Amino acid sequence: MKIFEIFDEEINLLIGTLLYYEKSKTFIIELKENLDEWTAPLLFTSFVKKEIYTIPRDISFLWVKERIIPSGRQNINSILSNHNLKTYDEMKFLELSEGRCSQDNMFIKRIDSLPKYIKKRNLQNLTDCIVLENNTLLCFFNDNTVRKIELAKLSPIEGIDKVTKNKKLFESCKLGTDGYYVTFNDSIDIPAHILHKSGVLIPLSHDDFISFVQKNVLDTSEVCIEIECTRQNLSYMVKQGQLKPVKENVRGNLYLKNDVVGNEW
Repeated sequence: MKIFEIFDEEINLLIGTLLYYEKSKTFIIELKENLDEWTAPLLFTSFVKKEIYTIPRDISFLWVKERIIPSGRQNINSILSNHNLKTYDEMKFLELSEGRCSQDNMFIKRIDSLPKYIKKRNLQNLTDCIVLENNTLLCFFNDNTVRKIELAKLSPIEGIDKVTKNKKLFESCKLGTDGYYVTFNDSIDIPAHILHKSGVLIPLSHDDFISFVQKNVLDTSEVCIEIECTRQNLSYMVKQGQLKPVKENVRGNLYLKNDVVGNEW
């Protein structure tokens, strides 16, 4: 990860921090909380008015794009050659210009570690997210809290109605870069701070959940050992409805231990 402070040279003010995750090529901007609609960059004023200081990845990327040569420029190949670049790279161009553009007086400066205010804020980032039934998520956060979120009860978020109406889209849910968001089909994001604020607190830790999975979920081989049967016998039991897998896969199923033990009764 690359970390840059964002300064406004005209008013001599630290605006915030730009984070760049190289593997996922994701930009996240964290604004300082002392900004108001007059000192914040124009692109972010609507967020600051709502006291939102962690800027979503698409808007953060838009800020970057406003400050660099567009990929569709007519002579882009010559520009790449002049800078010894084989491919178009937003971060490379941003570093070359130090984030300066003609529209304002801001620039970026590389730093080595995350500022304390971001480390504190990141306690509301996600460590894990699990899809449940009925458009519900079970979310684990850096502050060691676990929260259950019904998507239908969230404040209006663009695209969330599509998620709740499409089971396949809902089940595409995965954790976003560094736990800043969850994303559906890598196109519809819900910021972690919204999930943290909206979720119902569950008295469960991530370690407890991992321990449950490790001790109570068995694969096909473990089930055969537990009830002393062959894979063929196990397959027959499943077909007869004597045992139901919690997850089916061509390479082997997963079963709850207590369901397996119940067959020994």
